[in-house]
Amino acid sequence: MHQNWHHLLFLHWEIPPEKLQALVPAGLEIDTFEGKAYVGLIPFTITGVRAVLTPPLPWISSFHEVNVRTYVHRNGRDPGVWFFSLDASSTLAVAAARAMYKLPYFDSDIDFDPSSLTFDSKRTDRRGQLPANAHVRYQPVEGPVQPARPGSLEHFLVERYILYAESDHTLYRARVHHQPYPLQRAELLGLEETLVWAAGIKRPENVPIRHYAREVNVKVYGPEKV
Repeated sequence: MHQNWHHLLFLHWEIPPEKLQALVPAGLEIDTFEGKAYVGLIPFTITGVRAVLTPPLPWISSFHEVNVRTYVHRNGRDPGVWFFSLDASSTLAVAAARAMYKLPYFDSDIDFDPSSLTFDSKRTDRRGQLPANAHVRYQPVEGPVQPARPGSLEHFLVERYILYAESDHTLYRARVHHQPYPLQRAELLGLEETLVWAAGIKRPENVPIRHYAREVNVKVYGPEKV
């Protein structure tokens, strides 16, 4: 499946690894960087969703999303992403992702103003913990726009090419492919959110680690049992 991701803001907080390990399924271990684990809050916009050799469907191909995630591996191999939640503004996209990829998507009312880079999300789906809202305002910082250096914390946090999910005690993974993110630093101008709390995680109140990527073209492959 092809899709384009736009205006990605990566916010990360350090969380004790044992706190996160208790929230992921058996078979996955929390991945750490220099002994530290992280939870991420990532708002962005998706466009151009389509299957191979088909045109985008206008009523499902474009929507806004915000996800809460951490980083995992399997016995030291296959590092990837574990999603605690993915809130999206398209009911059809939520239903399709739940059915096809077993991911914990939730219906949300989401607005994004690209001129002010302001993102507002309010979960409306009672299958998930409520309240689960987010207000984020930010701006990219002038400076280098470049891929993360392999071996750096930035690379550890953003360059992940496997998505994990679980359904009926069965673990699934889906591979993704894209060019490395064109990263730059970001300034956080406003943040009020309860999405991390809704995932069962108490995050620090300090300013998070911040990165921004304007756009990347992505191919998401079908899920497979692990």
